[in-house]
Amino acid sequence: MLRIKLLLSAIGMLFTTMAFAQFHTLNIPHASNAVTETQRLGVTDITVTYHSPSANGRDVWNDTHVIPQNGNPIPWRAGANMNTTIKFSTDVSIEGHELKAGVYGFHVIPKGEAYTLLFAHNHEQWGSYYLNIEADVTLSVDVSAQSASFSEKLDYEFLNWKENSVVIGLEWADKRLPFSVSVDLNKTVTDSFRSELRGINTYHWQAWNDAASWCLNHNTNLEEALLWAERSINGGFNGFAANKNFTNVSTKLQLLKKLKKEDEFKSTLNDIESIQYSTGEAYQFSRMLIGFGDYSEALEFTLKANIKYPDTWFLIVNEGISMYFLNQPEDAIKAIERALELAPQSYHERFQQVANDMKSGIYKLPS
Repeated sequence: MLRIKLLLSAIGMLFTTMAFAQFHTLNIPHASNAVTETQRLGVTDITVTYHSPSANGRDVWNDTHVIPQNGNPIPWRAGANMNTTIKFSTDVSIEGHELKAGVYGFHVIPKGEAYTLLFAHNHEQWGSYYLNIEADVTLSVDVSAQSASFSEKLDYEFLNWKENSVVIGLEWADKRLPFSVSVDLNKTVTDSFRSELRGINTYHWQAWNDAASWCLNHNTNLEEALLWAERSINGGFNGFAANKNFTNVSTKLQLLKKLKKEDEFKSTLNDIESIQYSTGEAYQFSRMLIGFGDYSEALEFTLKANIKYPDTWFLIVNEGISMYFLNQPEDAIKAIERALELAPQSYHERFQQVANDMKSGIYKLPS
């Protein structure tokens, strides 16, 4: 009987202990605050999630109780509490090494002034205690430390921004561990366009035109961009959401010129004259034609635009420039001098120089 009572008491104590050991969901302040930061590189979202410890007067980079050295006994979690994670919404390159889109646990092995950075596909770990470097790590790269302004709290900075790359720096105390992240900008952006243009954006001519314009400006995916420009103009099924306007027809013309589709370029150029346009659009369009070297077309267009919008000095300038490159210097100079009379005072010196250069036969388009 005594044995039974002792057994029941032990079982009761066990269940009581289990009840107290279970985790709860209360929000309680922690010394190492949680941080989530997202930055966008091109169309690639980079999200760093970590807990930020304080230096608290410690020599953190050399105190083995704070940061284990040489992976002994474990790599460092690059923060506090759960392992730091980095999420990439598209494929990227880390220090020139390819890494697929996804979430990765981020760990560090200090080796003096060199540091090995580990990106682990097994990213749901408490710290680095059970990280299996052989099985869990997708990519490791080596970087060198840099000096940095003192930071009491550990944080991650995004530095040296370029169109297709950024440097992420883990900063704590007086040191920074930087690593570069780059993307295949043309591929990631055009892939994103293809996806987004299947959703709500499919009903907006501006979205199709902007996608085509981006490809035009980056000299990539031009044949598909031409289809996107035409979709902006002609709409979708049964012409739904068609919107033929000066902006998207101009985009189409630029793509046709770049693709050397001269016959279609000329037929589209004839078509654009029937579309309503503003003085600003007329100026940009005629400058585009001048830039292409299509001086006859530029002159023809500006003459018509000048009838529609008389005494518009910046259109008269383009008329004069077109005449100059068509070997009509006298008419060109007259046009520039007329524009000078109509233009604001701040432009007079520049236009006088243009007229003088034309008289001397040395005028060149601004680069």
